[in-house]
Amino acid sequence: MLKAERVAFILERLQALYPVPPVPLDHSDPFTLLVAVLLSAQCTDERVNQVTPALFAAADNPFDMAELSAEQIREIIRPCGLSPQKSKAIRRLSEILIEEHGGEVPADMEALERLPGVGHKTASVVMAQAFGVPAFPVDTHIHRLAQRWGLSNGKNVTQTEKDLKRLFPEECWNDLHLQIIFYGREFCTARGCDGTVCDICRTCYPNRKRPKKTRKA
Repeated sequence: MLKAERVAFILERLQALYPVPPVPLDHSDPFTLLVAVLLSAQCTDERVNQVTPALFAAADNPFDMAELSAEQIREIIRPCGLSPQKSKAIRRLSEILIEEHGGEVPADMEALERLPGVGHKTASVVMAQAFGVPAFPVDTHIHRLAQRWGLSNGKNVTQTEKDLKRLFPEECWNDLHLQIIFYGREFCTARGCDGTVCDICRTCYPNRKRPKKTRKA
């Protein structure tokens, strides 16, 4: 298969499997999404969704969150891991949202990336899922599958994002990044598929005999 043929097949297959991909993190608005995505760093979405109901019951907006101490936040989010850093970041970003943005989450990539604990991937998720702005957040699943499917060399997540944005139409990005994540979790897992097992890997590379080595994100 040529790369263009692989791209077309992948789009068609993922759309058939996940025509309306849900946002995996439970949230009610841009602020609760921002906090949930921040918590998901080195933590499963399932664990985050178990923790956030208690956190958002205590504070589901920047004004209430800023009233909590970092220790109070930390006690609630402890199961997510990295709770000391995350609790301080959540409290401080809440203060910044109040001080600089009137208590609203800005629909601006650069402004989001300046918030404590918010990197490019987190900002991209918020832009895509909260504001509908085309973005292509790259997580470990996407980074792995892009290599297995011959869409990127896996040099780093920044390069993978650039490669995928170049290959796929912009109007597909927001759904596609979720579709790839779901496929990576269900069919093309890190251990369950080595580039020769799942349907997309076998279709894109029918003659591949050896496992496809991939670089980690």
